[in-house]
Amino acid sequence: MTQPPKNAEALADMSRWIATFLEAQAAELGAAQNTLAAYGRDLSDFRDWLNRARLTYDSAQRDDIEGYLIDCDAQGLSQATRARRLSAIKQLYRFAFDEGWRDSNPAIQITGPGRNKRLPKTLSQQDVEALLAAARHPDQTEATRLRNTCLMELLYATGMRVSELVSLPVNACRGDPRILLIKGKGDKERIVPLSPPARSALAVWLAHRDEAEEIARIEKGALASPFLFPSRGKQGHLTRHRFFQMIKGFCATAGVPPADVTPHTLRHAFATHLLANGADLRVIQTLLGHADLATTEIYTHVQEERLKQLVLDHHPLAKPARDADGTS
Repeated sequence: MTQPPKNAEALADMSRWIATFLEAQAAELGAAQNTLAAYGRDLSDFRDWLNRARLTYDSAQRDDIEGYLIDCDAQGLSQATRARRLSAIKQLYRFAFDEGWRDSNPAIQITGPGRNKRLPKTLSQQDVEALLAAARHPDQTEATRLRNTCLMELLYATGMRVSELVSLPVNACRGDPRILLIKGKGDKERIVPLSPPARSALAVWLAHRDEAEEIARIEKGALASPFLFPSRGKQGHLTRHRFFQMIKGFCATAGVPPADVTPHTLRHAFATHLLANGADLRVIQTLLGHADLATTEIYTHVQEERLKQLVLDHHPLAKPARDADGTS
């Protein structure tokens, strides 16, 4: 017996669920574009799976959602990917229940695969210094060297997310600021202090940037950019992908393995080095813009290593045995 064709109307209805959910996330919670795009991809995959099974968001039950997760596992998707997809599904059904689209939430009791708490990759202070030196390398145009120096100094000084860094408004950086106001995930604002090297790099780049924009305005009638790191691309500012490529170039110049470094690695280095030098965990949480302290607590592995090394360096029983005459 042949099965009926896939229900195009039901598929369109599920797509409307996704669109309405994403609009609410953007309007009510201020979810970032990257977050919304990830939700959209995950929910669309679940929608297509349900459609192939002749199911809809409205008709799916707990067993169906668990069947989807089993299928994701069979495809070889990572634990993190499966956990993220379940999170998107849970949020969609929570929203649907609140809106009255369903009289029950089929995902509420599903626990899912969870996530492995892997320690973040980080860098030594020597590696960071080498990368900063690579950004200042003289074998670049003056504009590129000043911009790259400013990017790297700001990233390491503040621990910003790369999306926050490349889209930084120029007006937030004027007047030789001692602090920066950063708009993070969900449009939440936080204040981070600037180190003297970062302030210096910012001032030099800002002066060069403004001069170049003034020349472009006079000669070409170009409009002023609202971004600290302007670009002619669609977004109007340096892209995350381009900065990722630049980091790899710095690694080659600095002799640091490129596989070990991404822009986010510098964010980890910022937090790790602060903690290693005695900063309070809650202060680091605030500087990183973490909503939950548990997210920041992963950096305590550094503190544990410090304590271990202190014992090895200073405890008398950890030192080599000495002879009676005092020699080792």
